[in-house]
Amino acid sequence: MPRYEYRTLHPDAEQSLLAWIDHLDKEFSNPDPAHRSEIVRDALHQIYLGRPYMPAEESEPFDNASVTSQLSGRALTHSFDPRNITLEPEYYGDIDAARYEPRKPLIWFWMMFDRSPMGLNHWLGYRMRYMIAKHTLKHIGKNVKLFHGIEISFGYNLTIEDNCVIHKYVLLDDRGELIIREGSSVSDFANVYSHAHDLNDPMIITNHKTMIGPRARITYHATVLSGVTVGEHAIVGSMGVASKDVPPYNVVAGVPAKTVKVKSIAPSSAQRIGEG
Repeated sequence: MPRYEYRTLHPDAEQSLLAWIDHLDKEFSNPDPAHRSEIVRDALHQIYLGRPYMPAEESEPFDNASVTSQLSGRALTHSFDPRNITLEPEYYGDIDAARYEPRKPLIWFWMMFDRSPMGLNHWLGYRMRYMIAKHTLKHIGKNVKLFHGIEISFGYNLTIEDNCVIHKYVLLDDRGELIIREGSSVSDFANVYSHAHDLNDPMIITNHKTMIGPRARITYHATVLSGVTVGEHAIVGSMGVASKDVPPYNVVAGVPAKTVKVKSIAPSSAQRIGEG
């Protein structure tokens, strides 16, 4: 099946969108958390309210007829600033605060951009997310497409190599370390983990390295558990749970996932693994 490029936008729109991404890219190159927070605050104010940011103390004073609406408006304005919000990874005991702090504003912007009408524009969206990912992830390769609704944990433990596609509403947990190798695909609503809870005491967390690929595919609603390696050209079938390593070229399915077939392109050594 051929793969098509997105249609060409109106030249004025394309130029404006690319200029905006380039501007944010330059601003996010400054790793200072305060600077990044201010850039994110100002951008989100424009995205959601369509006007420049104004400090709460400079806005109109309260009057009795509109106290509720003005309080709500100020709360919304404060919420655009990453310094006034909390994210789930900040509660994790294994977080490296020094590494997470400069990434948090960008993760918040990524999340809020995706929840705006702009985030549903694929042409703009995957370009914007790729730019943010350059400043957030441990490594991102060339020609990576990131669709809307992706959730990450820390960012600094996540590697996505060249020519990968991460589809809608995917969870990429990089609390341990997560490496998605060249040419791999993670389909809609899939979950990939790199941490696990102790059976007897769920407050005890262990982190592991989880690896996908190269050229592997995690299909719709599938789950890869912490520490699992999904081998080259392997596939985890829809709604399957990979609780142990998936050999190269193997197609696994079910809960827990087991081999159901081996790809016809597999070398003879991989065919023998599948038969075993």
